[in-house]
Amino acid sequence: MTINLLLKCHDVDTTKSFYEEILEFDVSDNANNTCTVEKEGGAIIFTSEELWSGYPKCTGTIYFFLEDVDKYYNSIKDKAIILWPLENTSYGTREFGVKDYDEYRLAFAQKS
Repeated sequence: MTINLLLKCHDVDTTKSFYEEILEFDVSDNANNTCTVEKEGGAIIFTSEELWSGYPKCTGTIYFFLEDVDKYYNSIKDKAIILWPLENTSYGTREFGVKDYDEYRLAFAQKS
């Protein structure tokens, strides 16, 4: 089963730039102020359309599982806002966290 998230963003062009230039995602345009960002099979769809009231917000962390989290961390650590550094967790992952333009919390992990 695959899951895709549809999330609100402030500005789709800024979101596209952030995910493409800072986080090195593949980014594609969709219709009506919407884009899709993808990394190793994980995807988020962002829209600036007024589908929901209020500001963009998520109270959780969105996880992307990667084949080589160390390599990815080294390629973006100086460009992104790092919430927690690359570390081995007690629950069996090696991971780090970042914050995106809309303050969504993203984790990039590899199973230990």
